Amino acid sequence: MRIIAWLVLLLTITIPARAELVIEITRGMENPIKIAVVPFRVQTGGALEVDLARLIESNLERTGQFVRVRRDSMLSLPGPDEQIFYRDWRAIDSEYTVVGAVTREGTEFVVRYGLHDVYGERVLFSERVPGGPDALRDIGHFISDRIYESLTGIKGFFSTRLLYVSAERRSEKDQTFKLILSDADGGRPRTVFQSSEPILSPAWSPDGSRVAYMSFRGKRAGIYVQTLATGDVQQVTSFPGLNSAPRFSPDGRKLVLTLSKDGNPEIYVANLRTGELERMTNHFGIDTEASWSPDGRSILFTSSRGGKPQLYLLSIADKSVKRVTFDGDYNSNGAFTPDGSAIVFVHRTNERFHIASMNLQSRELRILTETDLDESPSVAPNGTMLIYATSDEERGLLGLVSMDGRVRVRLPSVSESVREPAWSPYFN
Repeated sequence: MRIIAWLVLLLTITIPARAELVIEITRGMENPIKIAVVPFRVQTGGALEVDLARLIESNLERTGQFVRVRRDSMLSLPGPDEQIFYRDWRAIDSEYTVVGAVTREGTEFVVRYGLHDVYGERVLFSERVPGGPDALRDIGHFISDRIYESLTGIKGFFSTRLLYVSAERRSEKDQTFKLILSDADGGRPRTVFQSSEPILSPAWSPDGSRVAYMSFRGKRAGIYVQTLATGDVQQVTSFPGLNSAPRFSPDGRKLVLTLSKDGNPEIYVANLRTGELERMTNHFGIDTEASWSPDGRSILFTSSRGGKPQLYLLSIADKSVKRVTFDGDYNSNGAFTPDGSAIVFVHRTNERFHIASMNLQSRELRILTETDLDESPSVAPNGTMLIYATSDEERGLLGLVSMDGRVRVRLPSVSESVREPAWSPYFN
């Protein structure tokens, strides 16, 4: 049902070709941490393509937990080897200050930086990070992660990646769909796979080395697994009828997916090494949109077996099924949070589709978004935020929302319509 609606939407969109995302913070936390990221000293003999200070402050501000101190209010611009006069930073209401410099050692750049506690008048930590000229963005994300964890106690997500689908329609018979891989802030987008037919349901392997998705290669839809480093593609299924919604098992050895090869949409598990398929559900209702629990012992899926779409939990051990959602007449597209304590899903309220979460122990349901036609929630690996697809005047865009609903960020594409986001795991 959601797939049909998604296909109809794609066929009505007129868009050009780029897919870079931009950031619009629409709501943040009360009393965010005030942080001054001083422009890094560049001692390399030339200008850098990446402004590390801008990248770091933008990353931190995107969480809604931080607010930057404007550069034009800074009374000095010290480097990491210079004395910090904390009174100057207190005067402009900065709680923390980051100073750094970029130097060259042979063919490598070296970034040195430190995080200062202004009111405690001390250095919280400082370190040296080497890398090639092409690694400056990665270094900036790494530094953002280190600062975020130091000040919040929670591991950062800035070094992770996003997958999403972009759509370009030049005419009724001339359209292009792309599976895009980007940084967590939307930077450095690149096309993983391109087709004139729809691409749906991208999903990450647990180690981040492979992605699964549904696409048409030839005349028939199929499920494919692609290795990012090499581009090698493995066809998992291509049966007549529905082949959709693949999700990797926590060990990366299997996919759970939806097939209608036996006449009705059911949940199956495919062994990626042997190709063996195991049917997990057997019901006259529509069973689809399955995802694994973090411990691999159960599968969450959407089913119409109760009359309208609701979420159900299937035990891997004995294939028993129990209903999970009862609030509202439409709940679908569910996924677990990384710690398994809650689920996120699409919830219909007053004929509008929002993203909601539910604590599995207390059963408390929380509406997280306020936009309309929200779908495809995917949780960050640290469990603090999720990304989802929404729309604005018939144009698809992505949004971020914190798991408590207090922080909201929009990531509209520069020029394309984008859908189907998937947040990567942490990379080793």
